[in-house]
Amino acid sequence: MLCSSFNISRLAIPMVCALISFLAYTSLYFFKYFEPARLREGEVWRINIFALCIWVCYYRTCTVNPGHIPRQWRPLDNKQLEADRASGRQRWCRRCEAFKPPRAHHCRTCQRCIPKMDHHCPWTSNCVSHFTFPHFVRFLFWAVVGMSYLETLLFERGSIVWASRNLPSYLGPSVVQIVHLFVLFVVNSLTVFVLLILLVRTLYSLGANTTTIESWEIERHETLLRRSRHYGGYLEGPGGVQIRLKKQEFPYDIGIWSNIREGMGGSANVLSWFWPFARTPDRSTGLEFEVNGFEDSNVSWPPPDPDRIPLPPKDLRDSVALAGAETSGFDIQAFNHRKAEDLRRQRAGLAIERRKRFHKRLEEEIEEDESPQSEGANEKESDHGEEGWRNSEGERLRDFGVDEDIEFYDEEDLPLGVLIQRRAQAALKELV
Repeated sequence: MLCSSFNISRLAIPMVCALISFLAYTSLYFFKYFEPARLREGEVWRINIFALCIWVCYYRTCTVNPGHIPRQWRPLDNKQLEADRASGRQRWCRRCEAFKPPRAHHCRTCQRCIPKMDHHCPWTSNCVSHFTFPHFVRFLFWAVVGMSYLETLLFERGSIVWASRNLPSYLGPSVVQIVHLFVLFVVNSLTVFVLLILLVRTLYSLGANTTTIESWEIERHETLLRRSRHYGGYLEGPGGVQIRLKKQEFPYDIGIWSNIREGMGGSANVLSWFWPFARTPDRSTGLEFEVNGFEDSNVSWPPPDPDRIPLPPKDLRDSVALAGAETSGFDIQAFNHRKAEDLRRQRAGLAIERRKRFHKRLEEEIEEDESPQSEGANEKESDHGEEGWRNSEGERLRDFGVDEDIEFYDEEDLPLGVLIQRRAQAALKELV
């Protein structure tokens, strides 16, 4: 299965190049020999210019480096870092052994953390990120514009063929030309339809300053809020802790004009947004982003998820305030049961995982709940585990190229001080 998906990904770019060539250049060949309505000189130039724009934008979308996180980068606010870690937000990538800036994620294909990662696009074999997103938008724009123009030309020739359908065959185009026209029209229509939908969605994300991954996070947050309303505003977290959820506003929506300007590389020149040879965003950007200030400065994105909040200290019994979430009403029995289980594992000399993987936790819960009083296992699967959750389109984070093992699990569970010390030692080694 992995081998076949790898082979398909390697064929993605050649397939896209073949599609562009087929639509752009075989259509020119068709128009050249279609006697009832040959192309005028201006139409030939326009087709070739559109094709050139598509080629340039696609090449840059595939080849521009999506960026990486400088190894010397670290958050300036340690208090914010502690608050993020307490609420389950992963700010340390154990695979890169470095801190992750806001909006960055570890791509399982590129094998590194990508600044403002939108998704890993299989059709470009590259990440759509802070640095490649402008080229990706330009490619979609010029592809839709160019293919829409070609659609009008094909439709005009198709109308001529249909109008002369009752004439003798020797007075009209040949069968080969008719078949060629039909194939061009169908392929171009389907392609422009799909790309138009993708362009509209991308432009909507650009206007709202959200990435595909952040849209997933927003939907997840709204789903948890709806669920919590049925339980008085609370959901159960690790150790039986009752987590109170509050609606959190998306912080990076700073107005339509500012959103578009930031998404298109920070330039306020509207013409540069469409220019295929526009420069890539400055490599010094992509680590910090302007926020709208709707939330307190100590609240960051994404919102805390009950399934990701670490277990509280063993001596903690009272309610605990976390950044962006409040915990109260401990289930003492469940908490003591978890503590006794941890102690048993310690005595057995086994490592304690802070969070078990979703399927392991689910299997244990199903085994414990196999009784006449228990509910169905499917209900538990829908209520537990961020990594097992899918959005309205059935997508998980891994479908966008995110490495879920890094995104959801911190097997080492290192204290912040140790992480900072490791980071400083690695930087010192590089200097030496």
